[in-house]
Amino acid sequence: MSFLSDILVSLVGIVFAMTIHEFGHAFAAYLLGDDTAKRAGRMTINPSRHVDILGLIMLVIFHFGWAKPVPVNPNNFKNYRVGSFIVAISGAIGNLIGAIICAFILKFSPMYSISLIAATAVNYNLWFGAFNLLPVPPLDGWGVISSFLPYKYRDFEIKYENIGYIVLIVLLITDLYSYITTPIVSVFATIVRFVTKI
Repeated sequence: MSFLSDILVSLVGIVFAMTIHEFGHAFAAYLLGDDTAKRAGRMTINPSRHVDILGLIMLVIFHFGWAKPVPVNPNNFKNYRVGSFIVAISGAIGNLIGAIICAFILKFSPMYSISLIAATAVNYNLWFGAFNLLPVPPLDGWGVISSFLPYKYRDFEIKYENIGYIVLIVLLITDLYSYITTPIVSVFATIVRFVTKI
């Protein structure tokens, strides 16, 4: 394939991973009683509502980027902590489901171009979901952990959230993040293979 073709295939995979991830957050919040994301037009699989152009460019070039964060008001949940946990982890679950869907397309598509896009989308969904589970603010993994921290640790939460980006940059520069993401990707990939029999 040409360089341009590589970029286009990657863009499709990345945009799909971003879209289904953010839709997962919005849909989970809605099911739990918070319609903030829906009213903001974010409970949709329309990529234009979720993709941040700069974050997309960064992801294509540097393999690190972001989507537009989904607005959520946890005060609307019947159970603040449980609701926060479910919404935080739902993005990664969305990526896992997306990877499974794309794996089925890869398995049954007779067209090389479609199979190539599907395979790329599987890969990006696995890594996008895993990366977001890093326990570092502002990523979802921290949302999962902080949802169960006792209130007495609130001061620690605030201090940690203030330096979250610094911690994340250090993890990226040193590649230490891979010690967490690689096992998660392996688990996700095992689930995808088990479900799709690929």
